[in-house]
Amino acid sequence: MASGKQSPRQKMINLMYLVFIAMLALNMSKEVLTAFGLMNEKLTESNATTTQRNLAFMAGLDEKVGEQPAKYAPLKEKAEKIDKLSSDFNAYLESIKSELLADVSDKEEYEEMDKSNQLDEMFFQSGRVSPKGEEFLGKMAAYRDGVVTVLGDAPNFKSISDKVKSEFATEPVKREGANIEWLKYHYEGYPLVASITKLTQTQADVKTTESEILSAMLSGQLQSEVSLTNYEAIVVPDKTAFFSGENFKGKVVLGRVDKTLKFDNVVVNGKKVESNEAGQVVLDFPAGNVGEQKINGEIQFKEGDSIVKIPIASSFAVIPKPNSAVISADKMNVVYRGVKNPMTISIPGVGAVSANAPGLSPAGGAGAYVMDVTTLQAREVTINVSGNLPGGETVSDRKTFRVKDIPRPVGTVRGEDGAVKMQRNSLEVSDIGAALPDFDFDLALTVTGFSFKVSGQPTVKVNGRRLDASAKAALRRAGRGETVQIYDIEAQLATNSGYKLKKVSPVFVELTN
Repeated sequence: MASGKQSPRQKMINLMYLVFIAMLALNMSKEVLTAFGLMNEKLTESNATTTQRNLAFMAGLDEKVGEQPAKYAPLKEKAEKIDKLSSDFNAYLESIKSELLADVSDKEEYEEMDKSNQLDEMFFQSGRVSPKGEEFLGKMAAYRDGVVTVLGDAPNFKSISDKVKSEFATEPVKREGANIEWLKYHYEGYPLVASITKLTQTQADVKTTESEILSAMLSGQLQSEVSLTNYEAIVVPDKTAFFSGENFKGKVVLGRVDKTLKFDNVVVNGKKVESNEAGQVVLDFPAGNVGEQKINGEIQFKEGDSIVKIPIASSFAVIPKPNSAVISADKMNVVYRGVKNPMTISIPGVGAVSANAPGLSPAGGAGAYVMDVTTLQAREVTINVSGNLPGGETVSDRKTFRVKDIPRPVGTVRGEDGAVKMQRNSLEVSDIGAALPDFDFDLALTVTGFSFKVSGQPTVKVNGRRLDASAKAALRRAGRGETVQIYDIEAQLATNSGYKLKKVSPVFVELTN
């Protein structure tokens, strides 16, 4: 194009080609800037979703601590440390972005954010890292080292710990035989919109790391609970008190009964017990004198190549005659609104008793009652019991129970809650449901509607428990790997539609195709 003698017309054509190529290059640069801006928007939306998921986990952990503090309080303490580290670093990154964008009039004009001077002047001075840049590196190191310290040497956190060390490393980068400072390699000379996107990606890494840690904590707790080494031996007598001269009758069972479990050796009160069946040890020995009697021993069984030993430690009272009522909730030490709470009420040695309390009624059978406290506004309810001994003496007792609401349900898709991965066509035909995990009652919940949200599209309000045409249309416009939200799930008890449940937790679905 530039060789030989050329006519003025040919020279003009060549010049026009050069101008055209330059314009193409300029347009491509503008398109790249816009692409960075759109990517930043996408990351920001994803960060908001991850934040909500982490908040939901922390809220659920708070409820668990209230129910079982000994088990979940240490877990919550570690989770709060991770949440504090993540929140502080995320807030610092947000302040850097705000400072960089302070002089930008329109935050969505990405093609105008093509200069690098704002960040270069913030992080570098005279070719070296500025105090502000050193502060940035220090904040990242503090987050990285803080998370690794909290995770410690626990095996189930090793992969996450290694990932944190790698993703938030600030060592020099080696390129073409030369070592380049990490901050210069990642931030010096880049357009402003690219640097903003990079900072947003770092925020995404922080939030994702927190989510992975919280999930690993819960997973580790579940694995710990199902380990046989965490079981306890429980003595279950046929009744809670015995008359002098009677034989004690009862069973020793593990906290989680497994009918396939076979004990290798059982010793109770210094004597070997041979009567073992279906994961239970049947006891039958003289009750002893009046007063408190101890039951001590040990259960042994094989787990893998080792022998697991579970100690037996309990006691029972031997009394000359009944002197108090025995009142026990069959399922829990509280009663719940919205359900029929089964109760067993009796007085040892008394065939028939009289029991009364708000919402209490006989259920048929000896000592069987049900209590319905749905309309009771008080936080406690007291059951009064009385009965007549064979000699005509009247005995009475009372016991107070706490009254609680049914815990907060969680939303489900295909029976799964929290964050779910599934194909688009499976989501279209899946039922949206609600469940009460770890609740003592097996209650059926009916879903009557929900809100369906695809990023970048209006929220669709759906009636029923499956996606309607509008929701399916929005779903088809979602991209692979995108997370859709199902929230504001409207649910009610199938057996008591008048009871108002707490707000149902949302469910998030990541599309795999």
